[in-house]
Amino acid sequence: MESNVSETTVDGNLLVARSLARAGVEFIFVVAGTPLQSLANRAVALGIRFIVFRNEQSAGYAASGYGYLTGKPGILLTVSGPGCVHGLAGLSNAATNAWPMVMICGSYDQNDFGKADFQARDQIAAVKLFVKCAAKAADISQIPKHVFEVIRSAASGRPSGCYLDIPSDVLHQTVSESDAVKLLAAAEKSNPMCTGQIYTRLCEFVTHLLHQVIGNLEIEKAVSLLRHAERPLIVIGKGAAFARAENLLKKLVECTGIPFLPTSMGKGLLPDSHPLAATAARSLAIGRCDVALVIGARLKESLHFGEPPEWSNDVKFILVDISKEEIELRKPYLGLVGDARKVVDMLNKEIKGHPFCLRNTCAWVGAISENAKENLLMMEFPLAKDVVPFNFLTPMRIIRDAISAVGSPAPILVSEGANTMDVGRAVLVQTEPRTRLDAGTWGTMGIGLGYCIAAAVASPGRLVVAVEGDNGFRFNAMEVETLVRYELPVVVIVFNKGGVYGGERIPEEISFVPGAAYHILIEALGGKSYLVETPEELESALAESFSARKAAVINVTIDPNAGA
Repeated sequence: MESNVSETTVDGNLLVARSLARAGVEFIFVVAGTPLQSLANRAVALGIRFIVFRNEQSAGYAASGYGYLTGKPGILLTVSGPGCVHGLAGLSNAATNAWPMVMICGSYDQNDFGKADFQARDQIAAVKLFVKCAAKAADISQIPKHVFEVIRSAASGRPSGCYLDIPSDVLHQTVSESDAVKLLAAAEKSNPMCTGQIYTRLCEFVTHLLHQVIGNLEIEKAVSLLRHAERPLIVIGKGAAFARAENLLKKLVECTGIPFLPTSMGKGLLPDSHPLAATAARSLAIGRCDVALVIGARLKESLHFGEPPEWSNDVKFILVDISKEEIELRKPYLGLVGDARKVVDMLNKEIKGHPFCLRNTCAWVGAISENAKENLLMMEFPLAKDVVPFNFLTPMRIIRDAISAVGSPAPILVSEGANTMDVGRAVLVQTEPRTRLDAGTWGTMGIGLGYCIAAAVASPGRLVVAVEGDNGFRFNAMEVETLVRYELPVVVIVFNKGGVYGGERIPEEISFVPGAAYHILIEALGGKSYLVETPEELESALAESFSARKAAVINVTIDPNAGA
């Protein structure tokens, strides 16, 4: 593209920065380095905030978590070669969880292809397994178009990861200021849903089309199935959380009186304390329901693939999913393709015209309620005991009570580990939507600190609490330096039992250093540290760190045989 020598010129770095700013990008998660330092400087000058990590893996986890929490694609920027490969951890996490994320990588000079250039690999080929689209800006004129395309694609339909490759020679190409303005305008015009509140505008677009996808007869059939079911159940997944469906789900549950079962990250869309919550009666609810309305959750391993013996042989699934392919894969009794919030709204409107409600006197509701109460009482008995040296339950109860005492807005909880995450899922209470992030569909360990940083960025000032197994914490422990550097209100609680699972279940040679002083790591970097071994010490550390709202690590000594 010709440029007028009398005009100011714009290089590729500035054009990328302008494209990102015009597309509504506010934060970029990054590990700084060449050839992207100039790009970073230009973007910061335009008001985009860079969150700089110690490792691309954790930065990628943060970008994926940010996409989930905000509905807008999290942007990961990496250098070429190893930087790209490290970023694949976050990109695959986004793709598997169906969260919007874009990874942008610098790459080698196109003129040096095949010459074994420094950090040179075919990055497009490397990312293809983990993205819904991958693009390469082979010329400066293609930059705005591709930036807008990958951001739009990441958030449209079923959200996922997308990739943009920008060679170093393209970053140094130039166009005139007037041509840059035209390129940006054309890209924005061809991708109108890329700017502003992406998710809101996508929902408006979905609403316009949804009645064409889901006929009134399908909605009527779904409501009829629920109305005539003897033992209906509503299953709520993180797709419903991403869709901001909580208010409409509350209306659906309370108008119909149908018990609901949240998946791990669906917890909080309705409070765990809700009288129709079936979480504590999970086995009964799954095993005996005859119609299951599954909203924003996949019938995957955590839901036993929707198959016997956990589910009854004759259960009828009504599956609500944004992806037609997902519904075709699962082959439910009835599939409703569409955004969870909009489909639930349509169900509510149909029910309003022909209302029905299960009462407390209904045998099914009563059975769920009684089973949940019995199971909660059984759990409360061991929880009430102060066991020292700590097992998993005693510190988890103390943490639960401390989080509850914070009130609203509730802290965002990040949880990972094996026993730590499993016990926490049962004990820690969620009362508000999108306040729990864990290993998710991909079962990823090492996500903890990246998610913490994403949560703190997405919800400024809100307390973030990580409850981590020592193995999960070790993956990206150095990111405590990022917490300190940005003065983030994150409290990391490490359940330190000195090994994977419990000491009796693994050979001694693969255990960790006994009594590892994980808390000293953050202290060395300027954060607050605590070592606790008793209930009183843990209560004091939680009260002080929650009040301070500053980066801290609480190292909780656990009996090495706990969980064995």
